[in-house]
Amino acid sequence: MKHRIIVLGAGYTGAIAAGRLARRLRREDVAITLVNAEPDFVERVRMHQLAVGQDLRPRPFSEMFAGTGVELKLAKVTGVDVDRRTVAVIDADGAEELAYDSLVYALGSGWNTQGVPGTAEYAHDITGRPGALRLRERLAGLDAGQPVVVVGGGLTGLEAAAEIAETRPDLDVALAARGGLGDWLSPKGRGHVRKVFDKLGITVHEHTAVTGVEADRVATADGTSVPAAVTVWTTGFAVHPIAKATTLEVTGTGQIVVDGTMRSVSHPDVYAIGDAAMAMGPGDKPLRMSCASGTPAAWQAADSIAARLTGGKLPNAPLRYFNQCISLGRKEGLIQYVTADDRAVRAALTGRFAAAYKELVCKGAAWGVANPMLGMPTRSRRVVQERAQAGPAVQESA
Repeated sequence: MKHRIIVLGAGYTGAIAAGRLARRLRREDVAITLVNAEPDFVERVRMHQLAVGQDLRPRPFSEMFAGTGVELKLAKVTGVDVDRRTVAVIDADGAEELAYDSLVYALGSGWNTQGVPGTAEYAHDITGRPGALRLRERLAGLDAGQPVVVVGGGLTGLEAAAEIAETRPDLDVALAARGGLGDWLSPKGRGHVRKVFDKLGITVHEHTAVTGVEADRVATADGTSVPAAVTVWTTGFAVHPIAKATTLEVTGTGQIVVDGTMRSVSHPDVYAIGDAAMAMGPGDKPLRMSCASGTPAAWQAADSIAARLTGGKLPNAPLRYFNQCISLGRKEGLIQYVTADDRAVRAALTGRFAAAYKELVCKGAAWGVANPMLGMPTRSRRVVQERAQAGPAVQESA
């Protein structure tokens, strides 16, 4: 029998893992199924662009995985039984149960309302394509002078506020940040963000905690309110809830606890990657939810599964950071260089060159999904059936 590998979720991490496994393992020995609710790849890092009316290049999985042996299952995951090794899904034909020998959990994350009243009812999110398209329609219907408030001063908030203000200079765009504007950046980085925001006419409410969202305003902790015909909520991510409902060892936030090879510490036939995983990076610090974390984690998981199935050497590549790439509209950007554990250093690139750099990174990320071996030659290896069935690790040095 073929070793059955199921990959849940076809975002950056899931799609990379499925494609990389297909190139590492002989098609005669494995059956790789990629489960995803949508038929094409969504560039999540561009959702702020989609929201302001820019059209993104379609990337259908039928073309991406043509000839690889990866089977795409268009379905929504409704549950996982890690003790029975099954996945419950529902598709156009109804409910179904899929059995696996190895599972790659890459269901990712969505928006996090932080429990703030009115957020779910009145705010917009851009963590995925449906939310970005709803915001796109709403922004298109706004008259000149109407106020838009972006809540959240992280990377997503900065990018969303700048993109909206650049595309619609006729709107009154504001950003509400719990801390200072770009307070995690270097002095040069913070100064550049402030300069660009001033140029775009974005009002910044620093050290402002939003405590409620209404149809036409947001309420703050100091008792004041900020007018908002549209509220965009970007205060972090919440992981998909399915893992927390299983017997997998998870954190309080529902992330699956994994070792250095991205394998679950409680269920060795399960791997978790991307936002769904609690993985440790340099300095024994958790990796943040980001494409920068998820892509190398996907490589690590795929190569680890392949090594364990074929009797090869486990990968031991360090998961580290190099920079934070921030678009500030289409004409401005910021490349903040960081330490291995993601702390800002003095060096930073700004301006049009930084914008071009960020665009290259985005294109490179999408190219990497379709080319999971990064153009390097590879040879598919035979699965050692004894190892595939028993599942023990080899050379556990990772």
